[in-house]
Amino acid sequence: MSLLSKSIAAALALTSIISVANAGLPDPGMEIVKGRTAILVTDPQNDFLIPDGVTWGVVGKSVTENNTVENIEALFKSGKEYGIPVFVSPHYYYPHDHGWKFEGALEKLMHDIGMFDRKDALSVEGFEGSGADWLAQYKPYIQDGKTVVTSPHKVYGPETNDLVLQLRKQGIDKVILAGMSANLCVESHMRELLEQGFEVAVVADATAAAQVEEGDGFAAAMVNYRFIANTVWSTKEAVAAISAAQ
Repeated sequence: MSLLSKSIAAALALTSIISVANAGLPDPGMEIVKGRTAILVTDPQNDFLIPDGVTWGVVGKSVTENNTVENIEALFKSGKEYGIPVFVSPHYYYPHDHGWKFEGALEKLMHDIGMFDRKDALSVEGFEGSGADWLAQYKPYIQDGKTVVTSPHKVYGPETNDLVLQLRKQGIDKVILAGMSANLCVESHMRELLEQGFEVAVVADATAAAQVEEGDGFAAAMVNYRFIANTVWSTKEAVAAISAAQ
């Protein structure tokens, strides 16, 4: 089966599953409460989000179709405008990470293509404008002295960084989640935060995923978001909910 045929089949399957899910599953929703709610963006970095990024060949179509870049920015802007704390969970690889003795499929790919590479944990030499750097249009939001940038996660989820600690220390128990990529880091963050007792609303069009011969990562993620998250919003719905909570 061709990739196009697989994508069409995945889209049809997704429509069918979501239709059944909407008929059979509740939507608990999530109330935004100031002081207890944060926006979390995973991997808002060049390697995912610009045409020169090393993954653009597999994620670019999804990023473009979802208007992902602009939708992530809308969340950043809304958080700053309405005083909702913003957290970023980045992905960095240092030279010692390339010495791992075993890797999963995507780990191996990321290491092979130099994704998110930095020269050293304590140096920013060569960082500016690199694949590991923030998207330029996001820098005013991330580098305003208020956004919490956690230590890097190393595979997909926040189990290996200080995200949960940073959220707890600010009294956060509700998370509006977006970023890259849908079926990997975003989904892994969603799962771990739910296991840690947080409420999670995933913003479906403020993420994207690879479309490869093996399948459509975005379609796969959408099914799991609907089954697992407290709710799934569009960017428009998320921004409206943030505004209404003021």
